[in-house]
Amino acid sequence: MTASITAPDNDRPPSARFVFDRHTRKEIAHLLGNLPAALLAFVYATVTVSVGAGLSVTVIGLPLLALGLAGARMLGRAERARARALLGVRVDEPSPLFGPSRGRGLITWVWSHLKDPVAWRTVLYSVIRLPWGVFTFTVMVVSLFVLWPVLPFIARGLSNADRAMVRGLLSPSDDLERRIAELESDRGVVVDTASADLRRIERDLHDGAQARLVALAMGLGLAKEKLLEDPDAAATMVDEAHGEVKLALKELRDLARGIHPAVLTDRGLDAALSSVASRCTAPVTVTVDMDTRPAAAIEGIAYFTVSELLQNVSKHARATHASVDVWRSADRLMLQVVDDGRGGARLDGGTGMAGLAERLGAVDGVFALDSPVGGPTTVTAELPWREREELRARA
Repeated sequence: MTASITAPDNDRPPSARFVFDRHTRKEIAHLLGNLPAALLAFVYATVTVSVGAGLSVTVIGLPLLALGLAGARMLGRAERARARALLGVRVDEPSPLFGPSRGRGLITWVWSHLKDPVAWRTVLYSVIRLPWGVFTFTVMVVSLFVLWPVLPFIARGLSNADRAMVRGLLSPSDDLERRIAELESDRGVVVDTASADLRRIERDLHDGAQARLVALAMGLGLAKEKLLEDPDAAATMVDEAHGEVKLALKELRDLARGIHPAVLTDRGLDAALSSVASRCTAPVTVTVDMDTRPAAAIEGIAYFTVSELLQNVSKHARATHASVDVWRSADRLMLQVVDDGRGGARLDGGTGMAGLAERLGAVDGVFALDSPVGGPTTVTAELPWREREELRARA
């Protein structure tokens, strides 16, 4: 999806001259065509909006208005094409809205079109263009017979006003389009991440605890059969099964800790990150400076971000010391993990840094990596601060 507007300087025509070149001829044709195009658009916009708004007290009013606004988008597309062909104005097309056939429901479709800024700007463009179309048509007709020596300069001035209106009212909102693109990309990252996490949990259960529990069930079945024939062998098998139960419980606890550790829910980031740091191969200093706890989702993302970074320290850094600092800065939760290892970490280095950056970006976070060869490695992350539900309810 395109989310930017071509710079006006790139489509600026050459300076006007006392010559009827192709640029001047196109501008004259555009200005003469303003009146019929503006008349058609004005009638459509006024009739659609007035009828839809007038019938809004009935069931069909708002859907009719939404349908009219969808048609206004088509008028805007036609005007952009006309300006592109005759004035050389290169304006990107706005992002299309979804149709009613995509399973989102008629009400959602109607509401999205009623609050569509592109359609409403096109309606405004259609209304103000009628007097402008009458003016430009009149000036062009008179100039063709009376002021034709300076007609290229007149056409250029009027055409520049047309270019400004097209760029101002018919171009997509640059910030809005960029935000839409970011949200669509972030939604894909969130879906992919959730799917990958589910596959990981399923694989861990299948290869770990499930396989161990199956072996445990078989062992207990054999012990049951030998209970009367060979009590000593049965007792040995029960002891082995008891050991398998302990191992299965440990694997299940590790899996639950990987999903969401209980210590994070009960005691917060300080205790949870200290627990993670104790399992790192290098000594880690943990400093958490926050008066209150953030929302559970933000807290969980911060925990897993630090956890994965410390795993990288254990696996790849060859560090002798690392530090974790967590603090709040205005409406941002800040994380910084520093190690004195060999450095050289990259987002495309296969250490999961790119995945962390994508996950943070999906929640409007920021991920910054500074890792020169030879070290040290500094990873700084920002997350939006959101208050916990109980704090909002209390406020």
